[in-house]
Amino acid sequence: MNEVRPNIGAQFRRRRLGHFRDAPAYARYRRAYDRAMAGLPPCDEVRDVPTGFGTVRAYRFGADGADAGTPLLLLPGRTASTPMWAPNLAGLRASGRVVYAIDLLGEPGLSVQSRPFASAADHGVWLAELLAGLGLDRTHLLGVSIGGWTAFRLAMHAPEKVASLSLLDPACLFGRITWKAVAVSLGAVGPLPEPWRRRLLGWISGGADISGDEPVAALISAGMREFAAFLPPPTYPSDEEVAAVGVPALAVIAGRSIIHNPGRAAERARRLLAHGTVELWPDASHALNGEFPERVAARVLGFIERLDADDALHDRP
Repeated sequence: MNEVRPNIGAQFRRRRLGHFRDAPAYARYRRAYDRAMAGLPPCDEVRDVPTGFGTVRAYRFGADGADAGTPLLLLPGRTASTPMWAPNLAGLRASGRVVYAIDLLGEPGLSVQSRPFASAADHGVWLAELLAGLGLDRTHLLGVSIGGWTAFRLAMHAPEKVASLSLLDPACLFGRITWKAVAVSLGAVGPLPEPWRRRLLGWISGGADISGDEPVAALISAGMREFAAFLPPPTYPSDEEVAAVGVPALAVIAGRSIIHNPGRAAERARRLLAHGTVELWPDASHALNGEFPERVAARVLGFIERLDADDALHDRP
């Protein structure tokens, strides 16, 4: 396939578009990206899908057996991109379901932003356009951290396209961002020595492996060094906005997360989600998809397979 040219250089700063700082920065990032992608199962299709806000890199991982059920779309956390799902893809594909993974627009990765984001609502718009470009009328969504927030924006914008939401410690959705998370974010992108940067990333991930030898951690660190993002702060939805989303939702809150107050986030999710299942995993950090990949796969697949079975029952004459 012919890849879309990445945004490289200071001219994209003036347009407030996410970009790599210069050509050597992109080359360093791309080496880290390709190395991390090598840890994923083979995908059977790679597409660059145009939307009104840019071109989205999407990977299709075909089913191991017969294609079964509504597809599942994965949305990564901030600066992480598709390779962060390396611990999860094999388990999520085990049920015979097609799985798509994407790089978020405006973030480090191979998606290429062409229009600035004016508001949080724009994220629901480009994601709906992506689904149309992929030919998906309806899909299950699994998002971690800011990916969970982005998935929820689609449910607010176009709920008819969302079969369900599985939200792994979503950021700025059920609990407000803490000062600790803000400090980590600012420190991670600032001009810090690499050992300090890794220490901050280890703090936010509850002690997960963030050494330079781990490919996904190295990719996240490279994205923070080499890429400049222009993303408005994620808007915290009101009680009324959360309660208005009637899509079935599984919310897993990490008990050791520093993104928000876990107990308060779980309580708000239980109180407001119209069709929600809320679980607080006491031993999990914000990096729970890597800490508990088998548990995540079993819980998410159990949730969406029950919904698919209910839909099939209701569709019978």
